[in-house]
Amino acid sequence: MLDSIDNHILQRLAQNSRTSYTNLAKEVGLSGVAVKERIDRLVNQGIIEQFSIVISAEKLGKKISAYLELEVEPASLDETVEALKANERVAVLYEMTGPCLLHVHILVESMDEMEQFMHESIYSLRGLVRVENQILLKRHKNQDGLNI
Repeated sequence: MLDSIDNHILQRLAQNSRTSYTNLAKEVGLSGVAVKERIDRLVNQGIIEQFSIVISAEKLGKKISAYLELEVEPASLDETVEALKANERVAVLYEMTGPCLLHVHILVESMDEMEQFMHESIYSLRGLVRVENQILLKRHKNQDGLNI
């Protein structure tokens, strides 16, 4: 069970995972060692899955952000998932409720690259039933993690 100190630590780490143990300790009234022990416990319990950064894909030249919904025959689902997981253009891959529906987020530099990706990596998938895609126009909010 999480207490208010754990919740505060999680909120601060969600805002900035580089926050130091010393700064967190000052905020919650514990020692740096105690804060580190709490964070280690949260990691060991699987509550904190990873520490990460958010990279601006656009500033790295990935100007097109597209979301695909793929309906795949159940017999081909595992093979399709493995192929997409291995593809460097795939940023996010979720299996959703529905008829073997996969949600795929891709990042590419241009429409030409997107077209190439669609032909080489999507339309060639065995068991593909239906594809829908949407291109992101503008990001208004991006929040990873969980509000505590």
